[in-house]
Amino acid sequence: MRVKLVAGLGNPGAAYRGTRHNVGFEVLDLLAARHALRFAVARVEALEARWRLDAVTVVLVKPLTFMNLSGPAVAGLSRYYRIELPDVLVVCDDVNLPLGRLRARASGSDGGHNGLRSVAQALGTTAYARLRVGVGRGDEQRDLAGYVLAPFEPEERAGVTDAIARSADVVETWIHHGIEPVMNRFNG
Repeated sequence: MRVKLVAGLGNPGAAYRGTRHNVGFEVLDLLAARHALRFAVARVEALEARWRLDAVTVVLVKPLTFMNLSGPAVAGLSRYYRIELPDVLVVCDDVNLPLGRLRARASGSDGGHNGLRSVAQALGTTAYARLRVGVGRGDEQRDLAGYVLAPFEPEERAGVTDAIARSADVVETWIHHGIEPVMNRFNG
């Protein structure tokens, strides 16, 4: 049986719910709700939910090691389930994309994202798929760490909710068809 892993990056704990940095967690939470899945403690510092689709098992992963140290959880579960790199997808926020814009790639640099950097270091490669969800940059004068750890403004919430729903659609498309159709259909 083929196994695919989808990692949503974020920070654990109630203090980080609804923040820009937790968009990856929100995408996985929506997928879990859509498919009646429950997260449970994984074999590494993460929560996981398993989902069986035809001949594929999908493991949804939310690392509990904070954003900048997400890599060991992703790599650990990838090794445990013997998942090939083309069957790994990481979902995260991106301040370099306008609010709500999605960008999927088959591989690439971390683009300054510490969570993606941690995943690449732990996997030993940047050759894994990623879905970046635009959260905007905000005021250039504002501290970037403070910005990504802050909740969305009320006027942003509708756009973010839509982006999270489209991101869940992206993940479902990736599971069934792979990264190329995702990039053709969803990259705007």
